[in-house]
Amino acid sequence: MTIGENHALFGHWAYIHFTENEGMAYGMKLGGSNGKLFLSLFRIIAVILIGIWLYRVTRKEVSTLLVVCISLIMAGAIGNIIDSAFYGLIFSDSSCMGLATIFPPGGGYAGFLHGKVVDMLYFPVIETHYPSWFPFFSNEDFTFFRPVFNIADSAITSGVVLLIIFQKKFFKKEETTEETIMSENTPD
Repeated sequence: MTIGENHALFGHWAYIHFTENEGMAYGMKLGGSNGKLFLSLFRIIAVILIGIWLYRVTRKEVSTLLVVCISLIMAGAIGNIIDSAFYGLIFSDSSCMGLATIFPPGGGYAGFLHGKVVDMLYFPVIETHYPSWFPFFSNEDFTFFRPVFNIADSAITSGVVLLIIFQKKFFKKEETTEETIMSENTPD
C-alpha cells in the first residue's frame, strides 16, 4: 500500500489506512534523530521495567486479569519496539506515489531503532461539521475517532483501560496492624 491508501472494511466506518508514525501517539515527535533514539531507548527501558513488574506479580496470588493487563501493555510495547527497530532497516521509504520495497539494494531508509511504526486501523465512526454557532471551530470538519493506530497500540490501550477500571480490585490497600488492633478492640 502507498502512504494514505485506504481500503474500506465495513461500510464507511472502518478502514485499513496505511500510515507511518515517526514518533509517539498521534504522530508527536521528539526532535529529530536524537529524539527518535531517546524514544526507542525509553520504550526498551519501559518494557524491561514492565517485565520485572510482571515477573513479581506472577509470583504472588493476584488476579489473572491483572496479569493479562500487564501482559497486554508489555506485548504492545514490544510490538512497537520491533517496528521502530527493524522497519527502517528492511524497507525503503514509503510515499504516496509508490510502494516501499523490502530489502532494497542500498539498505532501508533508517538505521536501527530509528524506523517508523506502521499504523493501519482507522475508525471514523462519526464524520460531520462543527455547527456555525460553535465558538472556536465553527463549520470545520469533525471526525469522531480520527487517530490511526495499530494492534500493538490497541493492546497497550486495552491493558491501561482495564487497569484503570479495576484498580481498586487489583491494588487493594491492606489494613495496617494498628487499624487491625483498633478494630479488634472496639466493642460492637
